Amino acid sequence: MPINILMPALSPTMEKGNLAKWLKKEGDKVKSGDVIAEIETDKATMEVEAIDEGTIAKILVPEGTQDVPVNDVIAVLAGEGEDVKAAGAAKPSASAAPPKSAEKAAEAPAAAPAPSPAAPKAAPSPAPAQQAAAPAAQGNGQGGRVFSSPLARRLAKEAGIDVGMVAGTGPHGRVVARDVEQAKSGKGLKAPAAAPSGAPSIAPTMSDKQILSLFEPGSYEIVPHDGMRRTIAQRLTASIQNVPHFYLTIDCDIGKLLAAREEINAAAPKDKEKKPLYKISVNDFVIKAMAVALQKIPNCNVSWTESGMVKHHHSDVGVAVAMPGGLITPIIRKAETKTLSTISNEMKDFAARARSRKLKPEEYQGGTTAVSNLGMYGISHFTAVINPPHATILAVGTSEERPVVRDGKIEIAHMMSVTLSCDHRAIDGALGAELIGAFKQLIENPVMMMV
Repeated sequence: MPINILMPALSPTMEKGNLAKWLKKEGDKVKSGDVIAEIETDKATMEVEAIDEGTIAKILVPEGTQDVPVNDVIAVLAGEGEDVKAAGAAKPSASAAPPKSAEKAAEAPAAAPAPSPAAPKAAPSPAPAQQAAAPAAQGNGQGGRVFSSPLARRLAKEAGIDVGMVAGTGPHGRVVARDVEQAKSGKGLKAPAAAPSGAPSIAPTMSDKQILSLFEPGSYEIVPHDGMRRTIAQRLTASIQNVPHFYLTIDCDIGKLLAAREEINAAAPKDKEKKPLYKISVNDFVIKAMAVALQKIPNCNVSWTESGMVKHHHSDVGVAVAMPGGLITPIIRKAETKTLSTISNEMKDFAARARSRKLKPEEYQGGTTAVSNLGMYGISHFTAVINPPHATILAVGTSEERPVVRDGKIEIAHMMSVTLSCDHRAIDGALGAELIGAFKQLIENPVMMMV
């Protein structure tokens, strides 16, 4: 029987993708794991691997096609021993595609209320381990084998989740990244549409029609959301609803940091064109200080999962980068081990490729914390929303001259306010205070970052 190749969900909450390029043509043989196409998601261009073995009988969606819905049939694969021509001539069946109604229900403004995925509970439910048993035992392939995408396997490994315990919603029941994202909050261990018993529901506040009725006809225009805007909205809405945030603000005297930055940049070696090989920014110091602070307070370098606390060995710091239509958070891996010049050059490269949407998934997914800096816009103080699976995010304001009192005298100092958002499930108030205190000590005495 011919096998349908479906448009995969390659990023969490992906609804549509652009089929950028076919790397296989009709008549080519493929085996599981072969890269067969390139798909443009809301944030990057990604490779698609074959799940089954066989011969490409017919390509139904030509390369260059945009806005192909997830789970639409894009090609037909003839299995081992099948007639390739007959398989290509057969009308593809859409039965393999899971229904989209459950996915759409939570997004449609006028739809029936959808269960909240992680509303606070009075006590943890003992159900996840029992729920996980059925998917793990059944698998989604022959012999109990669990089919999953490389990204899903990596995300599951980082989160300490057994991918075999996650219910797959991808093609042929394949576990994809969005399934792992759900599993991190204790969901997705049964059928994807099921909700834990007793989970409270949150009804939509107003429908699109109700909102538009408040404005005078002809006084507005509607700009459709693109994939990136929808992804940002869904992830941050889920975070603020599901993650109990608390905030800690502290003021830092960065006079020593500014002096050190000036000296480091003045001493930077030059290339053949006599341009400095690096130029350190205040944000580079912030990234380094946050990374070292997490090593000093390791109980804050964690991710919450229902099955246990994930304690990270390294500080992988995500840095929010604005780009057309939204933002993305490339990650400085093992930032505590890197020099300021290395961090600076990595960030310049990430920022340039982020704005042209050339980042690879492994360059912006995962991480253990994040930094959001709006100081360059003159913002003195703000709070940021945690991006799961992180348990913290640091919001950095502008550096400015302020009057301070020292030894009974008023002096002018270069001050910078920072606010740490913490996931209260993983980090308590006193522990968060230790982390932001360690950050303050490092940022005010930058030489301590080098020890």
